[in-house]
Amino acid sequence: MKIGMIGLGKMGGNMVLRLMQGGQEVVGYDRSEDALKPLREKGATVTSNMDEFISMLGAAGERAVWVMVPAGKVTQSVIDDLAGRLSAGDIIIDGGNSNFHDTQRRGEELAAKGLNFVDVGTSGGVWGLKEGYAMMIGGPAEAIERLRPVFAALAPAPDKGWGRMGPSGSGHYVKMIHNGIEYGMMQAYAEGFELMKAHKDFNLDMAQIAELWRHGSVVRSWLLDLTADALKNSADFDSLSDYVADSGEGRWTIIDSLELGVPTPVITLATQMRFRSQQDVSYQGQMLSAMRRAFGGHAVKTLEANKQEGLVPAVQAGDHPKVAAPENIPTAASGTGSAGTGSAAEQLGETGQNRTTGDQKGNE
Repeated sequence: MKIGMIGLGKMGGNMVLRLMQGGQEVVGYDRSEDALKPLREKGATVTSNMDEFISMLGAAGERAVWVMVPAGKVTQSVIDDLAGRLSAGDIIIDGGNSNFHDTQRRGEELAAKGLNFVDVGTSGGVWGLKEGYAMMIGGPAEAIERLRPVFAALAPAPDKGWGRMGPSGSGHYVKMIHNGIEYGMMQAYAEGFELMKAHKDFNLDMAQIAELWRHGSVVRSWLLDLTADALKNSADFDSLSDYVADSGEGRWTIIDSLELGVPTPVITLATQMRFRSQQDVSYQGQMLSAMRRAFGGHAVKTLEANKQEGLVPAVQAGDHPKVAAPENIPTAASGTGSAGTGSAAEQLGETGQNRTTGDQKGNE
């Protein structure tokens, strides 16, 4: 099957390469030459000209375009542009982390023009090229069936790791919950290891514990595998900021839990911890310090200097996943790693984080 891919960053670019490996005919588009170059060198058909891109997709009514760009305004802009270029029967796929409310609205608007809209919550990260992607899919059943060869090529196996969740928006909804769970799992691991590291009397070996837990333990997981690998290779966390980005899904999961009256305390607190990590200095902490001195005359600390943070760019399509391993972050920061493309907010995945209700049409 022939398919177009818009957005050739670390996810979209690697998906182009996996589709090629799976025997699918794919055309890539990106405005950035930095994104096009590594794919072109690997034999991919790519362009920075939208007219040329559309012309290579095939006959009207049979075309399919996968959009893999940052959530929010960028996604809306690309979909609006495609809606004016494509014809009834064509398919637009949103594989990013869009708010499911936006997806439902877009599905209705595009259906009125005769266009099929498919939402694909995509998981797999930089390991997707090697291991395959998990895809939670929403939209018209007939359009999804037409895309079967694409999903089969991208998935870990043709019949595993992908499936239709339901109507438009359901794919992004399930991916939203998936990411909320991911927040909780990551936070639990981080808290547990920090607690063990703080117990100086035992002088515990974090690498040994992580490796031990990988085998037979009820807390074993792929996240633990990655953590164990990093600790085994003596990852230097001292060079890392404790800033943890949130791309929006945790916030949206919490909002949905409030609207449905379903308690999600772990996901909620894990998301709140990310908010705290993003503060250079906590105003509430400063206020608590001031109050404690005011009523008790206690000693307090003054701020000597704000922390200075740099940005380690996102990895590029085609890079080995090990480039993203924690022990390689100082190397990347020194300028020998991937260059990355897009703004800092785009690379950190923060372009959708301010979205709340998801129904603010035109104000994304």
